[in-house]
Amino acid sequence: MKTFCTTRPLRFGDCDPTGIAYFPSYMNLLVGVTEDFFTSLGFGWRELAKNHSVVTPTVRLDVTFSRPGFQDDRIDFALSVVGVGRSSLDFVHTASVEGQLLWRAEQRIVATSAQSHRACPWPDDLRAALTTHLEPDNA
Repeated sequence: MKTFCTTRPLRFGDCDPTGIAYFPSYMNLLVGVTEDFFTSLGFGWRELAKNHSVVTPTVRLDVTFSRPGFQDDRIDFALSVVGVGRSSLDFVHTASVEGQLLWRAEQRIVATSAQSHRACPWPDDLRAALTTHLEPDNA
């Protein structure tokens, strides 16, 4: 099990005039964290599309907000792999500031052919890398 962790700042453009984070900004940050996770495995999204003709759209996203984030917060993200299917991949994301949970998200992405736009199996080498991150209760 290897939870992927990273920290991102909440910038001026991510917030409303009072300094509270816009929720769409959180989704943009979540996409960036997910992209960085794939890159850490050696499967950057551009290379995955070019070399394997696979793209990774989100098909389900359930977010529960606990408290607001504010401009200049440094958000700690934790991405956990909780399921690896034939073509699906399930994550749990948490975003917190100084140990206080801002939000939690459950996300499913699906390996999709860049040509047919239909679900396809994960490439074997990527599946192996994803499986090393699978939470023990879900292995």
